[in-house]
Formats: sequence, C-alpha cells, structure tokens
Amino acid sequence: MTETELLKSLCETYSPSGREEKIYPTIKSIFKSIGEISISDLNNVYIHKRGQGQGKVMVMAHSDEVFLIVTDILDKGFLKFKSVGIDPKTLVSQEVIIHGSQSIDGIIGVKFIGDSNYNDENKGFSEENLVIDTGFNKNYIQKYVKVGDYIELKRKFVKLLNNNVSCKAIDDRAGIAAMYFCAKELESINHAVDVYFVCSCQEEVGHRGAKMATYDINPDIGIALDVTFDGGAMGDTERENKLGAGPVICIGPNVHSKLRQKIIDIALEYNIPYQIEVEPGNTGTDAWDIQVSRDGVPSVLISIPIKYMHTSVEIANMDDIKNTGRLIAKFIEKLDSKELEGVFCF
Repeated sequence: MTETELLKSLCETYSPSGREEKIYPTIKSIFKSIGEISISDLNNVYIHKRGQGQGKVMVMAHSDEVFLIVTDILDKGFLKFKSVGIDPKTLVSQEVIIHGSQSIDGIIGVKFIGDSNYNDENKGFSEENLVIDTGFNKNYIQKYVKVGDYIELKRKFVKLLNNNVSCKAIDDRAGIAAMYFCAKELESINHAVDVYFVCSCQEEVGHRGAKMATYDINPDIGIALDVTFDGGAMGDTERENKLGAGPVICIGPNVHSKLRQKIIDIALEYNIPYQIEVEPGNTGTDAWDIQVSRDGVPSVLISIPIKYMHTSVEIANMDDIKNTGRLIAKFIEKLDSKELEGVFCF
C-alpha cells in the first residue's frame, strides 16, 4: 500500500463522533505491525509501541469526523437533519448516504422559499431550509431509517497537482497517517521511551477521547496532531500557513514552551520544513484537554495545514503529512529519562 493509498483508506472509512468503532478495522489493519492494538469502551484506539521503559510519550490524532444526523422523517419521505461542524452553505446539492438498517443514497436540496426571501442571501442556506431527498415515500423510508441515524457525505478520495489530495475527513485522518509515518520511522529504532499512538474519539464534540486516553495512559508528554487552516487563496488570510510548507508548530499557553523549542531544534537539525502558528487561547484541539488531565501533562500541538476544513473536499499536501510524522519520530528518537528531566526543569 502506497502512502497515498493509506490516507485514502482512512478518509473513505466513515467514522462519525460516537461511532468510531467503524474505523477500528482499518486502523488495526494499518498499524498491525507496529505494536499492541486495543480499543476502549468508548472507542479510543491505542497502539502501544514498546521502548526501553524510560518514560511514556502519547501521540494523538482524532479518528472521528464531522457528521449529519436524522432528526425527522417528513410526510413525503424527505429527511430533516442536524449537522455537527459543517456549514450549511457547503451542503447544498451534496450526495449523502443515510446509514439506517439499510444504506440509502440521497441528495441535499434547498426547500423552495419564494421570491420574497431571496433578498436575504443567507436564508436559503440555513439548516431549516435543507432537506434530504431520497426519492422514496415516507412508508418506504420508515422501514429502513429512523430518527438518530447517521448521514455520511458521499465523497471519494482524489489526487491533485503538486502532491495535494482531497477528500472528506482529512480532518483528522491526515493526523492518523502522520502517526503511521512516525511509527514506521521508529520501527528500526531502539527508542528509550514507550510510545502510545492514540486515535481519539469524539474530538469534534468536545475532545472527550483526549481526556479518557490521558487518564488511561498517564503520559510524561502529550503530542496532539490535528489540522489547521491554510492561509492562502480561499483560506484564512489572517494566518500564514501554506500547503506544502511543512507541519505547523503551535505557540501559546496550551503548548509547553521547552518542548516546543525542542521540536523546532529537531526540525532545524534534520532540515525538516516547518511553520509557526500562534494560538493565544483555546486551540480547539485534543491538546487543550491533554494538558490539564490528571496533574497536568506537558503538551505540544503540531498541525497539518488544509483547505476547506469541515467540508467534503478538504485538501492537504502529502509532503506535509509525511514531514509531520518524520519530525515527531526524530523528536522521540532522542528522548530518554535524562532528556525528559532536562526538558521539565525551568
């Protein structure tokens, strides 16, 4: 399996918040040669790669994705839904799969709202005016679909120019792929610390898996891998992040300053391209919860820049993903009990 095929297999697997067990077989297949794999009661996936026992490093990327959920079945068989993390403007005319007792295809349409409302350019895109059309009547739909069933955005993985790729759920399957590349870099290294790779659950609904995993593992260091907004054309122009320019190292109170500097030093030593992003408050990632679990865990956040976050056409660069994995691997390779003690002494 090539590196791109590995990411494709992760992105095309459907794993919404609360149903992350759906991606467990894919992760187990990919990571089976790395270490001991287990899944917790609430769907955190742990891959334990043993070292010499001189400390514990937890590397985490979340396995859930933003999602839709059925809230009502209307008289003519249309479905109402709620979205979690997806802007309604991006949903119009999207193909979907309703995961009921039988999978059913559908299209998201905009209810006719009349000429009098066209002056309000956002009204047509509000969630209340969107419905899913399956083409079936209510009696038929009710045999297979019920309120609370999950709805998947139907999208295939595509390769683009300049080693870019696009699909749904690159947030945060890119992080899981980076963990795999890190693990492969460490495969022949007799590293001092034990490494716990975690595919966390329910990040999109409050970083819940991060809390659970940190309590389970009680690591000396926590490394969160997530995605961040590209700052180029059609991106967040307030940021300077660019696709293809390397992993983004976060600076802010959510990040342990000496660990962050150590990672920057590693990037410079091994000529790994990197970028810097300042987050003065809540990073909105698993790092926020890792840091304050138990009596506090020194944490860092490394992000992969993407375009069109929380849509079905997220775009990332494969070199950024691979360099993220390589950067973490080189950092872990140099860690031992003495190094850990030095990092934590101010």
